[in-house]
This record gives sequence, structure tokens and C-alpha cells, in this order.
Amino acid sequence: MKPFFLFIGLVCLQFPGCSQQTTASQNGPQPGEQQVGGRCEGCEAIYECPVPFSELDETDTISDFMSAGPKIEITGRILMPDGKTPATGVVMYFYHTDQKGIYPTKGGETGWEKRHGYLRGWIKTDKNGFYRFYTLRPASYPNSRALAHIHATIKEPGKSAYYIDDFLFADDPFLSDQSPNPSPRGGSGILHLTKVSNDYFTGKRDIVLGRNVY
Repeated sequence: MKPFFLFIGLVCLQFPGCSQQTTASQNGPQPGEQQVGGRCEGCEAIYECPVPFSELDETDTISDFMSAGPKIEITGRILMPDGKTPATGVVMYFYHTDQKGIYPTKGGETGWEKRHGYLRGWIKTDKNGFYRFYTLRPASYPNSRALAHIHATIKEPGKSAYYIDDFLFADDPFLSDQSPNPSPRGGSGILHLTKVSNDYFTGKRDIVLGRNVY
């Protein structure tokens, strides 16, 4: 798998959608957008994308992907409310904890990166509604029974940003202790991982725009 990981690292250097880019972006809410999803603390972080939304593509790689730890490739499609039609040009922002269960910082952070840490990324769906990101599997918060999770915010064209239910893991030992949300925003976020090698796993989640989002 090493050649594959090397390839991913090279791809990340070539495409502006990668989290490692530092180019300033010009993003923000636009006049006349439809307000959806209610109150959403931290959804503003989606506008901190280091490149303009117009330069994003469907794939992103979290900066610590090549570090030690269980690597995960998450793919899926974002669909229109009918659950069938691909949703093109939808931006998704995601962030999560590190292998110790904390949101790591390096110093000098601004904006929401102070709270979300640097393990975060942005994608924009292609014409088929497809997205993909590579990262390390997050850990539960220290000394807790909290589920390991990946937070996600959605930005549809012409609408305000809103959160969807977290990405969770079907094999999480704490999952059986907690009742799942009967009406998950965007659809179920529980990932069933497939093992590819000793430290590499894949998972899939399709997201339906507007599902249980009011």
C-alpha cells in the first residue's frame, strides 16, 4: 500500500482542494441565500476554506494522513432531496479529533480553527454528486464514552450552511450504549468500514440534502 499512499500525497500537492493548501480564500454567505437548518454554532468555519469554493474538487486529504494510525478513505454521494439525483457543487466541511481524542492545534490558529483544530478539510461534489476524503480514524474524547466521530457541515448553492449528523463507526464499542438518532440529518452517518490492509480501511456514506433538516 505504500505506493498508493505516496500517490495520494502527490495528488494532494497538485490539487487546490487539499487541506494542506494555505492560499487565502474569498468565501462567505451571499445576499439572498435561503436560511435553512436553524441555529448552527461553528457552521461559519466552512467559509474558512483556504481556497475559493470555486477551486475545490471532490477529493481532500487531511494533513496527518501519512502519520501512524488507522487510515480511512471515506467516499459517497450527496444527493438531492429525492434521494436519487446527484447534487453537484455542494461543499462539505469536516473536522475531527486526533488519535488522543483531542482537536489538535499548532499555535497561531485563528477563527474556528482554535476550537476545531487543524484536522479538517473541504470538498465540493462533482457532476455525479461524488465526494471522497482521506484521513486517520479519530478517537473518542479522553476518559469518556463519547462516540468517535467526524463533524460535517453542508453548504448547498443558494442556501446557508447547516450541520448534518456526525460520521460514526459501526464497530465503535460505545455505540451499543447509545440510542441512535431516529431522524438523522442528511441520513444515517454510521460507517461500516472494510479492511483493505492492516492499517487501511474504507467506508461509504451517501447524504441526502435536506433530509430531517428544518
